[in-house]
Amino acid sequence: MKKLILFACMCFALVGCEKEEVSTFNTQYTALNIWVGTQAGAVYESAVHNYSYVYEEGDVTFYAQLSGMPADHDRTFHLEAFGGDSALMINTVRLEDYVIPAGAVSGVFQVHFNTRKLTDADLFTTKDGMIYFRVVPHEEFALGTEGHQQFAVVLKNYLAKPTNWETANYPQMPLSHYFGAYSRVKYQFMIEHLGLKDFQVNYNAQTSYDEETNVVSNSYAIYLVQVMQKALVDYNAQHDEPLTDEFGLPITF
Repeated sequence: MKKLILFACMCFALVGCEKEEVSTFNTQYTALNIWVGTQAGAVYESAVHNYSYVYEEGDVTFYAQLSGMPADHDRTFHLEAFGGDSALMINTVRLEDYVIPAGAVSGVFQVHFNTRKLTDADLFTTKDGMIYFRVVPHEEFALGTEGHQQFAVVLKNYLAKPTNWETANYPQMPLSHYFGAYSRVKYQFMIEHLGLKDFQVNYNAQTSYDEETNVVSNSYAIYLVQVMQKALVDYNAQHDEPLTDEFGLPITF
């Protein structure tokens, strides 16, 4: 009987050791996932940056998340641009030392594009460009899961007419319902005064403006029309000629 009890105790001790060894997590080696889309995890095929929307530097937001446990120290990673049209505009890109703080497993970051550093002002005015970003190899990070190892940015340098200006599927509403007929000058004037571009109106939205999805509610869209009406009155009062579009017609809201 004593031998049986001793054997049972040894087995129990071994099982305890095995369980402790399995639960130990090595934070020095973990996968880093990156993507463009939403912080909640929706992954888009690409993000869009339009040089013509900003005078100097604009941003594209991306997200990063570790697949493992948080560490007790800050962990820094870097991106590198490659492929596509990167050779044409790499000097316009500003990357950072991206840091996931101690105790965290994710973060929201930006890639910066400087319009004034374009070597050719006509780049991407007639044909969209493309550039890709990936994590610079690092001993602390393994590659992320498939679909989270790199992301693409589509490059434009012109005021493109929003696809939802004339038509949209309910509860999305077309922008023309609020802002009238489209013109490049009108849209540029709106971007300048509202600070919004390529936004959508959701008739059923309860939140005035959701920055992450770039969606505004119906009531907030009506308010934005009032903002633009006032901006137009102020502009016309300060100029000898009223604001006209590229066709020579007066801008109205």
